[in-house]
Amino acid sequence: MAQHFLLSKAARTLSLAKVMRMTDEEAFEAFKAVRWADNEGEAYCPQCGGVRVYDLSDNRRFKCAACLHKFSVTSGTIFASRKMSLRDLLAAIAIFVNGAKGISALQLSRDLDCQYKTAFVLAHKLREALGAELEGRTLSGDVEVDGAYFGGYVKPENRKEDRKDRRLKQHQTGKRRVVVIVRERGGKSYPEVFRSEDQAVSMIRNRVEAGSTVYADEASSWDALHASYDTRRVNHSINFKDEDACTNQAESFFSRLRRAEIGTHHKISGRYLHQYAAEMAWREDNRRKSNGELFGLTVAAAMTHPVSRQWKGYWQRNAS
Repeated sequence: MAQHFLLSKAARTLSLAKVMRMTDEEAFEAFKAVRWADNEGEAYCPQCGGVRVYDLSDNRRFKCAACLHKFSVTSGTIFASRKMSLRDLLAAIAIFVNGAKGISALQLSRDLDCQYKTAFVLAHKLREALGAELEGRTLSGDVEVDGAYFGGYVKPENRKEDRKDRRLKQHQTGKRRVVVIVRERGGKSYPEVFRSEDQAVSMIRNRVEAGSTVYADEASSWDALHASYDTRRVNHSINFKDEDACTNQAESFFSRLRRAEIGTHHKISGRYLHQYAAEMAWREDNRRKSNGELFGLTVAAAMTHPVSRQWKGYWQRNAS
């Protein structure tokens, strides 16, 4: 039996212990190398682009000689206005990428010895940075389409005679959402959240290029795709694969997202379901890369993503 990639030596090129042994200066240089990779790691002004900058003695900041703008290595990025040390940020990213099914905010807060609120926002900032890579993405070739419902759980009554049919709309909470995944075979993925599967048809037409072959299950929601694509269906009540018609790659994504919900986070709010779905799509697309490569990709995504308007000051806006 072939060895799973995650069990192989090739999957382990990053050591959390090595990250935690870094000095503050080494962490600073690591961030500089990623932030200003296009200038060989040398700082330049994020406001005017000036390359003549001076080092300031206070907290490793810089000052532009042209516009006099003061900035740090994280200014204007997802980590702007940070309080956590650069080394702890690198450790947080290492812990984040090492979780094959994600990492909960509670676990992250325990590993970093920080408040739960800090870990919660930090993890969501990383998800936002990774999810930004999906914007504008189109897919082509052999593309699988499927949907799965999350949230809106209704606890059954204790007594059998008091129980209701939870499949009926009047007995549901209204919080149930469907994640629809569009996934190239051997390629990239794009997830989006809807109230029902049939609402996803227009998204699929916008994301999947003409001339592609679409594979879907027997759900009536996908009947409309026959007008736009060579659509091949498989009836899962009969078999899981009918010649080359299957949705196994889509099911692989849902397996990862479902295990993240049940085993890691235990509950995913519908308000942020799209970010968890984007994270799992990113993990699926990069599942054959080592944790060192994933670490580098995540640091680069965070350092090139602008300040988060959703997560900056999140707890101040949502004080309870």
